Amino acid sequence: MDFDLFVRTIAIYALPVIFAITLHEAAHGYVARLFGDNTAYMLGRVSLNPVRHIDMVGTILLPLLILFTSRLLGSGGILFGWAKPVPVDFSALRHPKRDMLWVAAAGPFANLLMAAMWAFAFKFALIAPHSALTQPLSLMAGVGIEVNLVLMVLNLLPILPLDGGRIAVSLLPNRLAYSFSRLEPYGFPILLVLLFTNTLGVILNPALQLSMQLIESIFQI
Repeated sequence: MDFDLFVRTIAIYALPVIFAITLHEAAHGYVARLFGDNTAYMLGRVSLNPVRHIDMVGTILLPLLILFTSRLLGSGGILFGWAKPVPVDFSALRHPKRDMLWVAAAGPFANLLMAAMWAFAFKFALIAPHSALTQPLSLMAGVGIEVNLVLMVLNLLPILPLDGGRIAVSLLPNRLAYSFSRLEPYGFPILLVLLFTNTLGVILNPALQLSMQLIESIFQI
């Protein structure tokens, strides 16, 4: 693989990936504070500073490994990663079970907003006079749209500890919610198996394609 091409690819992916992952986490902390839990705020995690949220493995090493492998093999793949989880004390929320839904949904919603912002940047790059900046901006914006939609759809899967799992716990009747919550220790191993067997892509692709079509239709890109 061309090393210079790989370096250029990292330069294009770096900002979209870091901000998509870290602002997702900051959104959880911000909404948790709105609903009564100051845990993340007291620890400095309600911040737009990516350094406060970066996990060396989940935010840097794993995405780089997936990106390198996909480029080396010439194949596509789901760019998977995570930041340091924002600590939320659900018992401190004013209505713990109900408010859990809004705290959990904040992360995917932040990714949706970022996808829209990158779509606006992509549209700007298309209509702006050609310059040395328009092509890099369009490439970075395209990555920003894709990465944020992937994280949004991925995190809405009803698997704990993903946000979709938290939303499911919030919506299920108490007895079912308790039984479902006991599956959380198995959630991360399940995700890794799905990822490395390429099953995760098969599951996510229909929702990703629909989300991308909606963004393209709204922004005419």
